[in-house]
Amino acid sequence: MRLLLDTNILIALSSNRRAALDARIVGAIAAADNSCFASVVSLWEIAIKLRLRKLNTRLTSVEVADYFDAMDIPLLAISRDHVLAEVEPEPKTRDPFDRLLLGICQAESLRLVTLDRVLTGHPLAWR
Repeated sequence: MRLLLDTNILIALSSNRRAALDARIVGAIAAADNSCFASVVSLWEIAIKLRLRKLNTRLTSVEVADYFDAMDIPLLAISRDHVLAEVEPEPKTRDPFDRLLLGICQAESLRLVTLDRVLTGHPLAWR
């Protein structure tokens, strides 16, 4: 399965807080038959949170990006198709990052691995 890791998953991984992740999520990420991806959307969100000091980590945004590289998690760029994707049903969130991550899932045939309760029930979410 092709999986897009939500920002909250990537923060837990890069901050050495794997214990905060459900064993099923850790297993899905580690499974050889799954391909995991991150998006520049998440890197952007992490960079904003770091600048605003809303994220408790010693890593810089560059070190976070390097961590994704070291884990062989490809970073997907934002494309026109991602932004314009028809996401149905429309997610019950006002967070533009969440909406864009779902657009990426729609356009790239991915499933979103997330801890966000608003998104876990969405058809594009991994279960």
